[in-house]
Amino acid sequence: MPPPSPAPASGGAETPAPPDWYSHGLNRVGYYRLATAAAGALPRPARLLLARGLGRLFARAVPAERRAVRSNLGRVLAGAPPALIEARVRETFANFGAFFADLLTLNRRPSADLRAYVASADGEHHLDAALASGRGVVLLTAHLGNWEFAGRLLSSRGGRTAHVVLSAEQDAALERYLRLDSPQLRFVTRHRATSTLGLLAALRRAELVAMQADRPSGGRGDAIVPFFGEPAAFPLGPFVLARAAGAAVVPAFCAMNVQLRWPPPPTAACGEDPYSWCCRDTTFSSWVSSAHR
Repeated sequence: MPPPSPAPASGGAETPAPPDWYSHGLNRVGYYRLATAAAGALPRPARLLLARGLGRLFARAVPAERRAVRSNLGRVLAGAPPALIEARVRETFANFGAFFADLLTLNRRPSADLRAYVASADGEHHLDAALASGRGVVLLTAHLGNWEFAGRLLSSRGGRTAHVVLSAEQDAALERYLRLDSPQLRFVTRHRATSTLGLLAALRRAELVAMQADRPSGGRGDAIVPFFGEPAAFPLGPFVLARAAGAAVVPAFCAMNVQLRWPPPPTAACGEDPYSWCCRDTTFSSWVSSAHR
């Protein structure tokens, strides 16, 4: 969902509105367990192909969500023909289906196995340079691509513990089902303002902290900045945390290289749709634009 729209304050200044995040009745652990069992019965290439098809069908059943996606992509692809934007809308739902299938299956595999599903790694020298300072790193990501896969991937890098900061799920049982900790991977859920206090110590131990840049909390903890020609709220927390720890902030994303063929071509990594992992010295808007071109 798009960030919450800012509400004008007195005197013409803009202040972040309270967040109003999207939720639905299917976000329950029982449905997830059923979907996991169904997805796990298929090999990954067939599973992703089916998931993309279901994603496109689902788009027809949720007109309000489809309008929201179309509105967002209209800003990202400003000036693009309506047919192109409509095609990107369909593929957004298709890609969500594929990422959801991986969330339930591939993401639950041991972290050490995940690197085999990465076809390319771009800009990792930015991360290496930041870690060379002896401090930890705040990796700034967004709800774009398989960001949870990226968090698990980090825990297999260099023997450093990775802390992935998340908002709480509506269903506590679902949260326990999805957030499987390991010795080098911790999920930190923001139940209250003090939930992330341990992250400062983690950064000072030269560990990794992954946070979402598109999850404002509302109020003074956010800043309103232009984003694709519209004012949008972004959280200040990752930058405040990094400054307190003397740590660098590195944007990082994990996107899927879609093969869109069945059977997959023999040259495909693992014979399946591989991921591209990148750490970029760039702005979010430029990366989002490149991802949709």
